[in-house]
Amino acid sequence: MATETKVFQFSEVQTHGSPTDCWLIIHGKVYDVTKFLEHHPGGDDVLLSATGKDATNDFEDVGHSVDAHNLMKDFEIGEVDIASTPEEITYKPATSPEYNHDKSSAFIIKILQFLGPIVILALALTLRYLYKKNNNVE
Repeated sequence: MATETKVFQFSEVQTHGSPTDCWLIIHGKVYDVTKFLEHHPGGDDVLLSATGKDATNDFEDVGHSVDAHNLMKDFEIGEVDIASTPEEITYKPATSPEYNHDKSSAFIIKILQFLGPIVILALALTLRYLYKKNNNVE
């Protein structure tokens, strides 16, 4: 008895684009790669940036191995309804952490991490010198 392939609307696949729920469209098939994100050799950002669109070109441009193609079968959950795919897709850029334009606090911390041990060493050597000088110890 053959199982019927589930068909997804493009708009439904687009809603699955987060690190906790990640679906991709490659060659008209839909893949739930959520569990594979942390194992992907190129990192999870590569997969997350391919959500919300047909990722076939992204996938093929990399030149994946035969093993990668075989591994995809484990994550296949259905097909996309080609009629529901818009001709021109507006892409939403992946969200990333805020960029810290003012790096002054980070710079000060790095300077202190570098200078702190040097100051302590200089203080210890100075105290040792003064102790020897005051006690006439050689």
